[in-house]
Amino acid sequence: MANFEQLGIRPEWCEILKHQGIAVPTPVQERSIPVLLGGRDIIAEAQTGTGKTLAFLLPIIQKINVSDRSPQALIIAPTRELALQITEEAKKLTANDDKLHVLAVYGGQDVEKQLRKLQNGTQIVIGTPGRLLDHLRRGTLKLDNVRKLVLDEADQMLHMGFLDDVETILRELPHKRQTMLFSATMPKGIRNLAKNYMKDPEDVKVSSKSVIPINQIRQQVLECTDRGKFDALRGMIDTYRPYLAIIFCRTKRRASKLNEDLREAGYESDELHGDLSQSKRENVMKAFRDAKLQILVATDVAARGLDVEGVTHVFNYDIPHDAESYIHRIGRTGRAGGTGLAVTFATQHDRPELARIEEGTNQKLTRIQWTSEGPVASTGAARRSINSQGDDERSGGRSAGTGSARRGAGRTGRSEGGRGGRGSRGGEGGRSGGRSGGRSGDERSAGRGSARSSDSSRGAGQGGRGAGRSGDERSSGWAGRSADKRSSGREGNRRPESAGRGPARGDRRDSRRGR
Repeated sequence: MANFEQLGIRPEWCEILKHQGIAVPTPVQERSIPVLLGGRDIIAEAQTGTGKTLAFLLPIIQKINVSDRSPQALIIAPTRELALQITEEAKKLTANDDKLHVLAVYGGQDVEKQLRKLQNGTQIVIGTPGRLLDHLRRGTLKLDNVRKLVLDEADQMLHMGFLDDVETILRELPHKRQTMLFSATMPKGIRNLAKNYMKDPEDVKVSSKSVIPINQIRQQVLECTDRGKFDALRGMIDTYRPYLAIIFCRTKRRASKLNEDLREAGYESDELHGDLSQSKRENVMKAFRDAKLQILVATDVAARGLDVEGVTHVFNYDIPHDAESYIHRIGRTGRAGGTGLAVTFATQHDRPELARIEEGTNQKLTRIQWTSEGPVASTGAARRSINSQGDDERSGGRSAGTGSARRGAGRTGRSEGGRGGRGSRGGEGGRSGGRSGGRSGDERSAGRGSARSSDSSRGAGQGGRGAGRSGDERSSGWAGRSADKRSSGREGNRRPESAGRGPARGDRRDSRRGR
């Protein structure tokens, strides 16, 4: 395998890469960089997480004329998050060159601030279609000298309805330019775009095997009912103990409600969707990247292009519409040789989507169910049960913990080290220890075990979180499991060794939720 210098990258840039711990090119970089340095157009079919950002940034930066402060490269991304990620990577590469400037332009940001930076001059502009088009119409962004164009996550621009905006921008660009199109999939609309606006492009395709190896991402379908989804999700999280997990929902309202429910249940979660302000979105993503959040509840649109190291689990709470969306979602885990687990929740109404996903990915996904003993493979009888209307109790979805005792117990206040400002839920708020708020220790103890054990087991020692309890009492919260099993793997904050179980969040997690 060639190194970056052998691909044509200058030594000074190779040195910067080495300082970042990047020494060996990925397959998409190895195949794309020589083509781009040669000046040819390129169509690269590659997933997020394959190194495609550096594949186009390195050739662009190497060709920039630093004495010219006008925009010379335009990078279009479908979402603000992806635009910011690309900008961060570009700024890392150009940190030692004060003559090379990079600017991100996207919605939700101060327009006047963007205007000032554009007036001061910037060679690389990275933005979303809507905001770029806005600047073009205002006359505040001039593209006369742009010689490099990148369309990143092009298929998502198509799915999100941005293709008309993109074509409007393309018509404003000089005909003499190099165009780079990167996409996870190549639907007909993208092929037509390439045909109309690219010149004899080189096709580079990173095979799906090198992007999403089956041995790196375990894929399962959890058969459940709508009513049993949330309890099954909690059971899966408690069982697998992810280091970082992304839960996908179809709508913003659904994501917001699920995040609220998870937080009420004591999980370290937050939401990411289009209704959030830009500052809020950035804060959420920073907390997730820094592992201050364990769970990110997101919509497809908001999560496009996210590349967060350490995501061990993806939960498709709402089934994706098609195979392309499925590939995008599960590609958030199993990165850089790590292992990952993707679990798709499916009801009987989701059969058409599930069939499309299996056909589009050319595989038969393993079916499982949730029971009080954890996830088990579905049998023929179990499938008949799960597909019966209103058969929640037999379906295992509600086995993870139903009943008013479980839902009511332990939801007031926050746990030790928890979020501030939530004391109105009945607890002491802020970072107060335990789940106080006036409940007795026995009442709080019903938190995680009540639905998994008999009525007589609901009491002291079943997931209790009250201050002043002994360590033995507090550690007995996961009903049906021995203390040794519950505590295994929860020391420290190490990365997972397998997809089945993420690393432990340490005693911090146990103190935050009554298990």
